[in-house]
Amino acid sequence: MSGVQFDPAAIRELAKILRETDLTEIELVEKDSRIRVARQITVQQVATVAAGPAAAPAAAAAPAPIAVPEAISDAAHPGAVTSPMVGVAYLAPEPGAAPFITVGGRVAQGQTVLLIEAMKTFNQIRAPRAGVVTRILIESGSPVEYGEPLLIIE
Repeated sequence: MSGVQFDPAAIRELAKILRETDLTEIELVEKDSRIRVARQITVQQVATVAAGPAAAPAAAAAPAPIAVPEAISDAAHPGAVTSPMVGVAYLAPEPGAAPFITVGGRVAQGQTVLLIEAMKTFNQIRAPRAGVVTRILIESGSPVEYGEPLLIIE
């Protein structure tokens, strides 16, 4: 059988790096060989109930709503702008400069809304549609992953 020889110790070391850095995937490419190690992160949903005034004994208790993690609801939002790559996001073109966008500001389709640095290259992320920026979900200089919601345009 011909193919790529894999070193189980190297794969274990890559998995260890994933756990230590809290990344979801890592890939090594060398000539015609490629090793990709990925892990799936599960989000645990927790229902929270706020303590309020005591209810009358005859009143039936209403079921508590299940709290949906905000990141999941933000990603499903129709105006969500998600990261097309893994990297570090920046809201301004350089340190000390005015940010590309602000909450409440209008953006035009194709306007640069932020930069993502990946492999020492700054990639412009453009608005997929015109609208008003209602939320910015990241901080400048924070790492982002593929598919992560970055901001909401309504």
